[in-house]
Amino acid sequence: MRIGGLASGMDIDSLVNRLMEAERMPLQKMEQDQTTLTWKRDAFRDVNKSLTELDDMILNMKMSSTYNAKSVISSQKDAVTATGSPDANNGIYTIEVDSLASSAINMGGRLDNIEPDIALRELNINNDEISFTTYNSDDSADTHNIAIDDEDTLEDVLQKITEQDNNVRAFYDSSTQKVIMESVRTGEYNKEGPEIDFSGESFFTDTLNMDTNDETGGEDASFQYNGIDMTSKSNSYGLGGVTFQFNDTTTGNGANITVTNDVEQSYESIMNFVDKYNEVVDKLNGTQQEERFRDYPPLTDEQKNEMSEREIELWEEKAKSGILRGESAISQGLFSMRSSWYSTVETDGAYSSLTQIGISTTSNYLDGGKLEVDEQGLKDALANDPDSVFNLFSNSSEGEDRGIINRLEDSLDSTIGQIEQRAGKGTDTLENYTIGKRMKDLDEQISSFEDRMVQVENRYWSQFSQMEQAIQRMNQQSAMLMNQFGGGG
Repeated sequence: MRIGGLASGMDIDSLVNRLMEAERMPLQKMEQDQTTLTWKRDAFRDVNKSLTELDDMILNMKMSSTYNAKSVISSQKDAVTATGSPDANNGIYTIEVDSLASSAINMGGRLDNIEPDIALRELNINNDEISFTTYNSDDSADTHNIAIDDEDTLEDVLQKITEQDNNVRAFYDSSTQKVIMESVRTGEYNKEGPEIDFSGESFFTDTLNMDTNDETGGEDASFQYNGIDMTSKSNSYGLGGVTFQFNDTTTGNGANITVTNDVEQSYESIMNFVDKYNEVVDKLNGTQQEERFRDYPPLTDEQKNEMSEREIELWEEKAKSGILRGESAISQGLFSMRSSWYSTVETDGAYSSLTQIGISTTSNYLDGGKLEVDEQGLKDALANDPDSVFNLFSNSSEGEDRGIINRLEDSLDSTIGQIEQRAGKGTDTLENYTIGKRMKDLDEQISSFEDRMVQVENRYWSQFSQMEQAIQRMNQQSAMLMNQFGGGG
């Protein structure tokens, strides 16, 4: 039972609160330490986010197409366009397109007595199964069987045809009241007859009024490549790393397709990576150069209540400054990343170092190893020998033959791993990383300390209550004595 200061005249509640404020001082320090650990963990994870973004760009830097991008220009782009793979030979390719590849199509006669959404059985059409044949590029034939259920309508049957793996699409055209069957691929696969062969199948011939002789299309594309007659079942054709797309027939002497190295695209791809790398270096260097303001610990809730939002923001900006300064995972990671660029690469190509292709580190030591690029030097290297540039960056061998990008990837993966050991990932529990273990220990210390504070507060109240009771007894005894002396007079 808690007794206030009725007997003593003292504000016991205020006295206990002031005593508890002093007792709780270590708790405030522990909570501030916990906040600092949370800030440090989040700062580490923010660094890892940037490192991972850079790491994600490395795959593109390992691809030959980054350094061997091709520019393809057509003199008749309405008729022929093309794309070039990194393996495409530079030069001029002449294409004359005589005819385009087409898909086979067959339209039946008008269906005056068939409603497409009424069951065929109700229309006295009693086929249990229908079939048709299509053909393959090796001249083999595939027969496709379609079962017709009792409740199936014409729409149901046509849908079954379409959904089957048969390269055929079938549908009912309500505007003409006719059924259309067409191949979903272009080209000629049956040189002896129709592409969609339903000869002898009464459902198609009698019910749907279709005739295989009415089929049109199903033809290969016919073209000349540098004067040589060729055909293609589709309207695209690949040759020597160049894929031609036929959109229309050509005029005159055909379309000239000019393939050259797309130096601008390759240059932009490399520069995008260099810019991201420099951004990451800036960020990591910043964490090591920020001033640490040790006189700005994390604010308590009571302190925040007495400050404006802007004051809190400015205080915490200083409190967080330099929080990662001196962290070896970052400083060693920076050193390892810089070393990746400096080392030479022993390959069979023309280039063994970045300086030979116009890439070097800046002369300002405060930049911390950021890269600078001589635009003309890099473009000349890409134009003259893109394969050697590719090998310099991406050679997958080990040791001195290992490409610069692969070395950088090794460094990034190692640094990311070290930071994850310190700060974990968003899905990790506290016990799975170093800072988390310290946070968990602090949580337990705080919980234990708060339990002890309850006991301390109860003890203070017990002591003051006993004091009040003693004073009250003394007051009662004094009153009795006064009464006795007063009565004796």
